[in-house]
Amino acid sequence: MRPIRPLFTARSGRSARTRTSPVAAAVALGAALVLTATACGPSEDNAGGDSSSAQPGDSEGGGSGDDKIQIPADLQDRLKEHGIDLDKWKNGAWKNWDKDDWLREAGDFVNPIIEDLWDPDRMRDADKNPDRSVDDNDISGDQGVTDPTPKPVEAAAVQAPYHGRAAESGKLFFDGPEGSMVCSATVVKDPAHPGKSNMVWTAGHCVHAGAKGGWYRNMVFVPSYNNSGKSAEELRNAPKEEVAPYGVWWGDWAQTSDQWIEQGGPTGGKGAPYDFAVMHVKPEKGSEGKSLEETVGSALPVDFNAPAVPEIKTMTATGYPAAPPFDGQKLFQCADKPGRLSLNKPDPTMYRVGCTMTGGSSGGGWVAQGQDGKPALVSNTSIGPVTAGWLAGPRLGKEAKGIYGAVSKKFADQ
Repeated sequence: MRPIRPLFTARSGRSARTRTSPVAAAVALGAALVLTATACGPSEDNAGGDSSSAQPGDSEGGGSGDDKIQIPADLQDRLKEHGIDLDKWKNGAWKNWDKDDWLREAGDFVNPIIEDLWDPDRMRDADKNPDRSVDDNDISGDQGVTDPTPKPVEAAAVQAPYHGRAAESGKLFFDGPEGSMVCSATVVKDPAHPGKSNMVWTAGHCVHAGAKGGWYRNMVFVPSYNNSGKSAEELRNAPKEEVAPYGVWWGDWAQTSDQWIEQGGPTGGKGAPYDFAVMHVKPEKGSEGKSLEETVGSALPVDFNAPAVPEIKTMTATGYPAAPPFDGQKLFQCADKPGRLSLNKPDPTMYRVGCTMTGGSSGGGWVAQGQDGKPALVSNTSIGPVTAGWLAGPRLGKEAKGIYGAVSKKFADQ
């Protein structure tokens, strides 16, 4: 098998941890493979410059007469428990990535809103400089059922405007120790709020660094990013309303698998078959009382009982690839009949499709025909080879269903 690399892109160009920038997803594993994640990684941009005027908040879109979004008491309490001062945090203290300050445990997720932190320039620049490939010191043996390596499928540009063809798709931005990063993500249905979902599906490595790190920070989801399909140069003067036509949505809760938190690594590691995450979001500046699903007009159901691989005719992977030859500004898709990839015999076998998308596509949704014959999300981009010929994604089973249900239940009464 060919060398593989995580699908992230880092502006600094350093080796990635489990980063998630312009594509945020990790392309990993396989016997004796040099893998990388499919996410795109960090930048050394001082996290977006001066944030002294930014206001954090809980993001319900409400707020006092001065438009400051208020932080819920429970969030303030969680921050205080970890010695985090909210005012200092919003003014730049979040850039402190000391090991003792990097929140890691499943229940430690905090993501206070810093209004206008993610402006169009910072979003665009998060895609620069792909990560280097990583060593294979955490790669599992290629055991179990693995089908022949698929032939590369050229990623096809989605015709703009993107919203008319992939309304559920968008881009995920976040910050890690080395700077700004990107991934891709998908709006999914919420069982507790039919037709009014605020839930987003992505890769675990797009929200949490895995075994040797913690939760990433300043996570936002931008549905139909660059909806008109402009070039990076054209976006230099584009207003925020054009870059983010359906708003900027901050994660107010995220969950990934215990397996990813405990075993995930720069190349996916043993956590790759469990590299999925669900995030609940709220609008940065209000959405006239509308949910994310109502705002974009669509959300995909999630199928946790997809047919066996031989029975699936085709899967379509969607994302914003950012590593060369892509630049992270445009939406692409690959459609292929899936095969199987086993990284470790005891763990679930992953789906694998031919696809030339690179880092930054990580976390993007994989869609196939669901149990009812309608399109459903059945996986997400996780790992792939450095040479960008195929992608692999986790099979969604009881662990994924449990996380999905837990996030829905947490906000069921809101």
